Amino acid sequence: MIYQMSLAADARSIADRILAADAVTVISHIDADGITSEAILSQALQRAGIPAQSIFVRQLEPLTMKHVPENDTLKIFIDLGAGQQNLLEERGMPEDKVVIIDHHVAQDVKTPYPQINAITYGYEKLSAAGVGYFVAREMDECNRDLAKLAVVGNVGDMMARENCALIGPAREIVDDGVQFGNIEVVDHNLNFYGISTRPIHTCLSFCDDPYIPGISNDATAARVFLERIGIAMRNSSGKMRVFEELSEEERQTLINALAEQLIAHGRSTERLLAETYLFTDEELRSPLRNAAEYATMLNACGRWTKPAIGSSVCQGDRGQAYRDAEHMLRHHRTIIREMMEYILDTGVTELSHLQYLHVGDKFPDTVVGIGAGMALSKLNWKKPIMILCYLADEPDLVKASMRTNDTMVRQGVDLQAALAESAAKLGGAGGGHKIAAGAYIPRNSEDDFAEIVNTALSRQSP
Repeated sequence: MIYQMSLAADARSIADRILAADAVTVISHIDADGITSEAILSQALQRAGIPAQSIFVRQLEPLTMKHVPENDTLKIFIDLGAGQQNLLEERGMPEDKVVIIDHHVAQDVKTPYPQINAITYGYEKLSAAGVGYFVAREMDECNRDLAKLAVVGNVGDMMARENCALIGPAREIVDDGVQFGNIEVVDHNLNFYGISTRPIHTCLSFCDDPYIPGISNDATAARVFLERIGIAMRNSSGKMRVFEELSEEERQTLINALAEQLIAHGRSTERLLAETYLFTDEELRSPLRNAAEYATMLNACGRWTKPAIGSSVCQGDRGQAYRDAEHMLRHHRTIIREMMEYILDTGVTELSHLQYLHVGDKFPDTVVGIGAGMALSKLNWKKPIMILCYLADEPDLVKASMRTNDTMVRQGVDLQAALAESAAKLGGAGGGHKIAAGAYIPRNSEDDFAEIVNTALSRQSP
């Protein structure tokens, strides 16, 4: 077993607490990790015969605590809660009615809430869905089929990005899925998003990690490139082919040609290949076929305030819920593309350690972080990007979303720390991860916020 016995003991302890409950309320986040986390627990609870209801929140903060029912159920906070334990104390929630399953930095409080947290053991590449899976596996070995959802959560929360593969305990979960039979691991696969659904030339043109000169951001050039190396873009029936449908010989030809293109422009081939995770029980060309694309569909559901639809898809609904999720995915991609173009067209304000833009109410707060991440590769990638926006349903707050990249994280950048510190100075709150984080601050304080965050980032510089 890869993961430490202490983490296993925590998983067993938390599982026992859950199994002893008469009824449960699951409180989770709205992103892919939060949705898969909730779906894992919901199915484990159903199989155990424990009545449960679920609540999704985009952030656990004072205004959203009102959605947590004040009843006698065991409250399971997953993919949130560790950094907001003060809110649980202020509500007067007793420790015997709370369980926290998380992977965010924990907050010190007087009440010793039962908690299992990947960060406690130094596992920065294990998401909440991964931790939740270990708890579900301790509840019953039959829950190993849920490893698939944990892989989606891990990949969706960028746990595989830095190493081009899941590692440590997250990789053990992959092995569980392989043994169960619903996960196929493809080693040294093309490290591009969309290999299961996008036409090959589109897949190539959208790639920015690695950025391939002469191909990235240019679909026409990608077509010419494929023609030059003899890769047919259409099958015998005239339908556009996806990378997953290429023969092994064609795949190797394409990979070799891309490597040569990178080398010719003096760029590293280090990130050209990755370990990818395919789901053998899903249809070919389906967005559910590939862990990364599955996660995007769930993110679309969450970002458009329908996380329960994503959960239904995770739990096997391939009828109306899946059709609704497909519709949201198409809409999601359209809005994200429009937002990225807006950021690039409008331009950002650059400070010494930060670049930022306030989009007001032009885009939903649930998608600004994704747009920021996509725009970063086309801006000054050495400076973290922050996008500020208003919230339609919270007129007194402003949301800040920040993104950076693995290179800057390795040099000491920690967005979670910078936003948490900066937001607190204005009476707000922030959290997340080193590479991606968010914060909520009082409206009309945003004029000073960029400078405060810039100062915090300047202290992180080597």
